[in-house]
Amino acid sequence: MASSHSEKPQSVHDFVVKDVRGNDVDLSKYKGKVLLIVNVASQCGLTNSNYPELTQLYDKYKNQDFEILAFPCNQFGHQEPGNNEEIVEFACTRFKAEFPIFDKVDVNGSTAAPIYKYLKSSKGGLFGDSIKWNFSKFLVDKDGHVVDRYAPTTSPLSIEKDMKKLLGVSA
Repeated sequence: MASSHSEKPQSVHDFVVKDVRGNDVDLSKYKGKVLLIVNVASQCGLTNSNYPELTQLYDKYKNQDFEILAFPCNQFGHQEPGNNEEIVEFACTRFKAEFPIFDKVDVNGSTAAPIYKYLKSSKGGLFGDSIKWNFSKFLVDKDGHVVDRYAPTTSPLSIEKDMKKLLGVSA
């Protein structure tokens, strides 16, 4: 949700989302951090390449003002059918993911989560605003503004150079 119904959200930091346990998380807590926001799925053909690379990026930069925010989504081929507990168990056990995993959301259509409506309106994709598949990625700067959007097939490791620019880390 945006902070006010009459105000248009100005950044990712204007939203409150639910974590995987159903608790409210005010995204303003991520002010000053570079974010990679990803819609994830456990049973996607891209799962085995994306999760390990996301984990690798997170492990390398988590102490340098970087966070990955993972939003499970079941809108593409029903590839995230589990409940939140099962999703966390899968990500944390199989891929040792330590980054925050949030409540399962829709990313497209009238039921799309407000955060995803904002992300899509900030950076449309090649074929318009809709998210095409699991593991679409949005890179967000320290002020909460969407800087870039990456296709599901884009390797998370290939985003590292863009992240480093935002983090002020030399190559």
